[in-house]
Amino acid sequence: MIGTQPTGAIEGVVITAVAHEGLTVLANGKPARLAIIDEAGNVLAAGADVAREAEAVALNCYRNFLKGNGHLRVYKGVPPTH
Repeated sequence: MIGTQPTGAIEGVVITAVAHEGLTVLANGKPARLAIIDEAGNVLAAGADVAREAEAVALNCYRNFLKGNGHLRVYKGVPPTH
């Protein structure tokens, strides 16, 4: 988990992140937008709001990991058996 994660899995798409600018997306060298699409193909949200939300979730996950909270499961009562 620690180290550089592989990127570049989507041909023609480049997603970049700058700490003070957020996420940016290019598709075939042209500006593109991130979107939330449901199972039926309906676009529920797109654009800067989606990029900000994705960035916030990723940052919060990473910060929780650094605080020792991101890799634990907390159960109320007896944990389920697998």
